[in-house]
Amino acid sequence: MARAAAFDPGAAAQPGSGVFGLPHAPEQAGVVLVPVPFEATTSYGGGTAKGPRAILEASKQVDLFDVETGRPYEVGIAMLPEPARVRRWNADAKRHAAPVVRAGGATTLALRRHADRVNAIGAALNGHVRAEVDRWMAKGKLVGTIGGDHSVSFGAIEACAARHRGVGILHFDAHADLRLAYEGFAWSHASILRNVVDRIADVAKVVQVGIRDLCEEEMDVISGSKGRVVAWFASDLATRRFEGESWARLAEEMVADLPNDVYVSFDIDGLDPTLCPHTGTPVPGGLSFHEATAVLAALRRSGRRIVGFDLTEVTPGPRGDEWDANVGARLLYKLIGYAVMPLAKDAAIKTSPSLRPQPRR
Repeated sequence: MARAAAFDPGAAAQPGSGVFGLPHAPEQAGVVLVPVPFEATTSYGGGTAKGPRAILEASKQVDLFDVETGRPYEVGIAMLPEPARVRRWNADAKRHAAPVVRAGGATTLALRRHADRVNAIGAALNGHVRAEVDRWMAKGKLVGTIGGDHSVSFGAIEACAARHRGVGILHFDAHADLRLAYEGFAWSHASILRNVVDRIADVAKVVQVGIRDLCEEEMDVISGSKGRVVAWFASDLATRRFEGESWARLAEEMVADLPNDVYVSFDIDGLDPTLCPHTGTPVPGGLSFHEATAVLAALRRSGRRIVGFDLTEVTPGPRGDEWDANVGARLLYKLIGYAVMPLAKDAAIKTSPSLRPQPRR
């Protein structure tokens, strides 16, 4: 407790500190981050299983005072340890997925057996994430899931929807992720939103932002959803900007279709790839950092409440290149900041007196 009392938010992160250099334990934090180092179904680039650890390290360089959101750290932020069994599942699933990915799908009986094993592991992972997220939500925490590939979000969304029926999903991504069992993997990273739409009835609305890479099947899902899925394509957004519309106005329109309770699912490749060059499936033409955070700001101004979130597909670069993790950590802090602003205002999360910033002398 003495260490917490001496905490200086303006000082350098201390050895052994937690995410963002903070001293909070999960039980005393208002925000709990669940790391899920899993990437079995990635079909192009790899390495996103290293994302949670890379974000943890890069976060210690983030200044804790934020001009837009104030002092998010005051609610307490903690990241759980990476579970050893998730790492084992990842290694096993990647071994079985590799021949399927090389073949472009489960095209033979032998390959289908490999895909079946990956699917079984994916189902187990979903159960693990769902239980972990629900456990911390039951304690009154705001819970964020840190991937890993985008498939890891399913259990978190399922847990959140069970507690917030009629929740909406604000989905940032380059891809629609509406493919059915891509390459034979039921829980593919390319199928995460299709699984949400098909399997989680308590999700009332999905608003997708920045989409610029999708197949005809996915377009059919959007068109046939009767408004349940709304896609804001990057090309349309660019055209409206070229014609003189402000991003602030567009951001207000994006969030207007969402219900009061919102889960934010953020695949880092929704950003311009100069901000995430090592992510698995980069696509030109993404959002700038400030365009993305402006949508979160619009969500906050609208009075809507972020009840859960994930950040996925952050992949550290080779030879110590931490740029992707640096951007990911800063985006994560902004996301937490906008999420806790209404909670702090409503006193839904109270700061322990021992963790309040101490006067600078």
